[in-house]
Amino acid sequence: MDLSLSSRVDSGPLGDRSVVEVAGEIDVYTAPKLREQLVDIVDAGQYHIIVDMQRVEFLDSTGLGVLVGGLKRVRQYEGSLRLVCTQERILKIFRITGLTKVFPIHETLEEALREG
Repeated sequence: MDLSLSSRVDSGPLGDRSVVEVAGEIDVYTAPKLREQLVDIVDAGQYHIIVDMQRVEFLDSTGLGVLVGGLKRVRQYEGSLRLVCTQERILKIFRITGLTKVFPIHETLEEALREG
């Protein structure tokens, strides 16, 4: 399976947030595509990003590295990177690696927009 990405800017109660919807597999082959998308968003001056991972079917260490790199990039500008995910197999990866303490993980996009 390939990786499908789309992004848009949503206005929530806390201001504009860039939303990246991700579907498919984030692995060593597809992760550079996600990295490029996150870099482009930050380069465009958007420092509050929500990555909607509801349709992600697989995530490996390369994908985790891209997300951590994106977080470091937005933090340089006092920004944020939030995740939307309810899939147990993906959430388990974040728990095992301790990244649930690093990333705010929300059950819905609406929740992420409201809280982040």
